[in-house]
Amino acid sequence: MGNLYFVYILTNAWNTVLYTGVTSDLKARVYQHREKLLPGFTSRYNVWKLVYYETGYDAAGAITREKQIKGWNRAWKIGLIEKKILSPQEAEKLLDPRVLTEPSKDLLGSGGG
Repeated sequence: MGNLYFVYILTNAWNTVLYTGVTSDLKARVYQHREKLLPGFTSRYNVWKLVYYETGYDAAGAITREKQIKGWNRAWKIGLIEKKILSPQEAEKLLDPRVLTEPSKDLLGSGGG
């Protein structure tokens, strides 16, 4: 079994901005965004709240999926998020590395958009 890769969507406190990214360490990356350790878009627009994620074992597939989602309009992204709504408690629980072990179907090739 290889490394897990994550495609994720973050928003700000008012849910007015969406940011899509890819990482091999979701917990660390969300922390970096939350603490504004990464200069750029997420720091400038106060984007820190995890609202969606997918997992898979293929780095190239995760990057492809990230680019696919980034190309979508806002309504499509919101539709994706609404299919897998995370409460703040669920998001925090999912950032526990013991929980992040299974790849999602989207990154394994059954997702679409």
